[in-house]
Amino acid sequence: MPGVEHRLESVPGIETGGRLHVRGPNVMLGYYRTEKPGVLEPTQEGWHDTGDICVVDHQKFVTIKGRVKRFAKIAGEMVSLAGVEALCADLWPEHMPAVVNMPDAKKGERLVMVTTKSGAALSEVRTFMKARGATELMVPAEVMIVDALPLLGSGKTDYVGLNKLVRGKLGLDVAA
Repeated sequence: MPGVEHRLESVPGIETGGRLHVRGPNVMLGYYRTEKPGVLEPTQEGWHDTGDICVVDHQKFVTIKGRVKRFAKIAGEMVSLAGVEALCADLWPEHMPAVVNMPDAKKGERLVMVTTKSGAALSEVRTFMKARGATELMVPAEVMIVDALPLLGSGKTDYVGLNKLVRGKLGLDVAA
């Protein structure tokens, strides 16, 4: 848009593109946070962090590759949760997977695939993903079977609810 500047902040482990920041006359001035009611927290030098991982081409077309929150940092590498879900979508087409990241003492984070597929086994997921060229970091560390995935009113996966569900089943702090 005319008058709007952009910049991409590099993200370790992301080879192409980066975290999109925008600045311009139509960009918000800041945030109102619940911990400081009524106080506007301004953006840094007018730059708004969109939280999107994007690629900007030579014509300045922006392609959103994912959200920072939908990436896991495993052993220092960024792994797209949406990418893992897309790769696994053909494994059990009638049971679409959802993937969340959880803390891991050794690697920082680990992937947990959640499915409604009764009897789903990690060995099946591992074999399927390896056959499609997935790296070891993309393979979930665990498969969790649930009766139903939490959904938003739009019918899309409720990742906040899913994250709480997985954390609860793993005995982790649900508020994190």
